Amino acid sequence: MEKGVKRWLVDISQWEPSPDEFTSAVSVLPQHEHHSIWRFIKLEDKKRALVSRLLQYALVHEVLQIPFDAIIIKRTVEGKPYLETSKVVTEIPNFNFNASHHGDYVAIASEPLCIVGLDIVSYVVPEKETIAGFMQNFAIYFSSFEWASITNAGTSDEMLSAFYRYWSLKEAFVKAVGTGLGYRLDKVEFHHTNWTNISVKIDGLESREWKFWLSELKNVHWLLGVIRAMPLRVTREC
Repeated sequence: MEKGVKRWLVDISQWEPSPDEFTSAVSVLPQHEHHSIWRFIKLEDKKRALVSRLLQYALVHEVLQIPFDAIIIKRTVEGKPYLETSKVVTEIPNFNFNASHHGDYVAIASEPLCIVGLDIVSYVVPEKETIAGFMQNFAIYFSSFEWASITNAGTSDEMLSAFYRYWSLKEAFVKAVGTGLGYRLDKVEFHHTNWTNISVKIDGLESREWKFWLSELKNVHWLLGVIRAMPLRVTREC
């Protein structure tokens, strides 16, 4: 695998740290990162946030061999993490990474050349409303083609599965471009053949520079979507 291409996935369901162990783990991070952990009330949310931050620093250190205390990770206004490289010399100037967490899992992906985004989504059946009612809340984010694919997928469970698959890809896309959910997601239309050979149309035009991977974790209960694309200033294929 090319240097700088990483895919890490951590199952935190069995990690039950004591208060002292958790505090010790947080102390490994730079001081300015601590608030992003302690701002959560529930321990499970704190665990996901902590592991996500630790993975980011560990990945940068492993790939670029930057001393841990010299790593500076900042975030865009939309929250996308990036490495501050003005004070370090790296042979991978376009190195970038993206992290996601949901439920039991925390994941991170990196690329040396392409921009990368990923998303983890749990297959959760709504309890306080019907599946159709739940999905309808998100209808504006899907193109008419995607919405027809979802609503014609079969049973309620099959419709919900299709919904989450499309949603994971859309989340990974906006995380890659770093725009957040303010992006017109209905203009980003995904096509597939039984969820393989995935492609995308943006504003009705097929965009061939994007590549997609959609994986199932724990059978069909978790989905991991990874997406990457070539920056405009780079010409060779990644």
